[in-house]
Amino acid sequence: MSLRDKLLAALADLPGTRTFHLHALTSAPRKHNGLFPYVHPRPRTYIQDVFILLSEQASPDSPRVLVTAIEASVYSIPSTSCGVLYISKVDSSGHASAPSPTAALVRAFLTYYADPATRPIAVRHLWVQLFARAQGQYLFPNSAEYAGKRPLSDVKLCAWWKRIFSEVAADVDARLKGSGKIRLYYILPGYSELEAAHSLGHALSRALPAESPAGAVQWEYGHPYSQTDIPVPCPRPQDAQEPPHLGYVIPWFDDDPKSRFIDEIAHTTNSEGVRSPKRKRPRALTGSGPHGETRQVKERDQDEDKEKEKNDRRHAEGELAEVSPDEFWERMSFRQECGAGAVTGFFTMAISTPAPVEASANDKEKATPPSPLAPQPGQLAHRLVRRIVATLMNHHEFSTHERAVRATETLESAIKGLCEDNAPVLPAPAPEQQSEDKPARPRTPEPGPATLDVPHTPPPRQSHLSASGGGALPEVSPNPFPEPVASLETYTSYIYGSIDVRNAPLAPRGGVAEANCGGASGAEGARGGSGQGAASGAGGPVTVLQVRKKRKPAAP
Repeated sequence: MSLRDKLLAALADLPGTRTFHLHALTSAPRKHNGLFPYVHPRPRTYIQDVFILLSEQASPDSPRVLVTAIEASVYSIPSTSCGVLYISKVDSSGHASAPSPTAALVRAFLTYYADPATRPIAVRHLWVQLFARAQGQYLFPNSAEYAGKRPLSDVKLCAWWKRIFSEVAADVDARLKGSGKIRLYYILPGYSELEAAHSLGHALSRALPAESPAGAVQWEYGHPYSQTDIPVPCPRPQDAQEPPHLGYVIPWFDDDPKSRFIDEIAHTTNSEGVRSPKRKRPRALTGSGPHGETRQVKERDQDEDKEKEKNDRRHAEGELAEVSPDEFWERMSFRQECGAGAVTGFFTMAISTPAPVEASANDKEKATPPSPLAPQPGQLAHRLVRRIVATLMNHHEFSTHERAVRATETLESAIKGLCEDNAPVLPAPAPEQQSEDKPARPRTPEPGPATLDVPHTPPPRQSHLSASGGGALPEVSPNPFPEPVASLETYTSYIYGSIDVRNAPLAPRGGVAEANCGGASGAEGARGGSGQGAASGAGGPVTVLQVRKKRKPAAP
């Protein structure tokens, strides 16, 4: 089952009468060297970008309007058979009908990658990483100005994500039937375990029943980097005498507070003042060779070079070897992003499945596994996916219903148009043939169609690429497979899909306020309860009790 079909099937049971239109964009895998930038050598990693757009149509005569968007990244590390799903942003525009489809969409998205039966990458262990931070908007520009969008507060957002993870873990555990392991971890920087449990337990109006499978899921408060049940994605160092430092366990994600903090730790060194350089030992010329060098002297020089390289590497790693994971998370509570008064949360779900049964030698020869870089049907070029995300965030706004409708029509037409545009690239003109007796005459090259880029300072997030000293690291080797070319068949078979929902309407519960689960960091919301969970208001008559003041006795 494709990702598009999985998400559409999850929307079929929502109450009400409406039509959902879904666009599921997945890029082809490519090499990536930034998941563990402070590990030497860096593990071979492949990355895919995933972008989900969901629009809603109230009736056949009504216009479509975007209601939910998900942005995520999928990493694959073949050396440890681990995959990492990082939920970057989840947002709702506030224009959805009640109940909002965001919660059902996010649950189906996580279940698709967590369930080994539908997981599109060949790994045994999957880590789902999320940073929850409440904001008014993430993917829909100016949607916070729309009156119908009411984002969840910081505590309610963390409680919403904890509930979603619990439901996904319970569903996957039932499908595994005891053949795998599932571990759940969460931490609210600056909060103890008792304070975090009390805050999240009273955040949402509707708590999970204790007897339900999701309510019985066990959570562990803290980080997952001290456990040994499920392997971590990064392989251990090759040198057995070198213990793994912080860079082996903390992955580096774009726009993540953990990444910014680990960058600072890696570039921090102990200040011991200015010291004189180490005195060089004079080279003894005791051999009988042409330059007086013996094999022992050469070996000693090689050992000194290796020691110098190791010292340079330690200098590049800063204090990563001196900071433990427990200290890292304790210091995270003092960071501006986690200690500015708002409650933030880090959520991790790890799923491990047993290794498949070993095949015979003949079967291994017949079944050769495909290359992890080989594009699969329905995948798009990385630049195309990033272009659609940039178009949504930079050229549209959702402050009013009319503007949201116009943005939806423009963006969905652009996605279809990019897939239909199959104009071939004109080949470069062949050089003129020169006669043998007539030498080639130097010519001034003609200016190309490309223009020079405007000089700009590289973004700070790329600073870790030069952590090893001596300039930036070389780029990863080129992909041997050409980028996939989108077509109309790809659009209709894998990217776009719609489903008509014809169910009974949602029973009235008084007032229903929608939540806004914005990015993976948190904003979402709007009319009728949007994805991160809906807060319900009280319905029916309300009796107000007043305290009767005691009359003072009259003065004699």
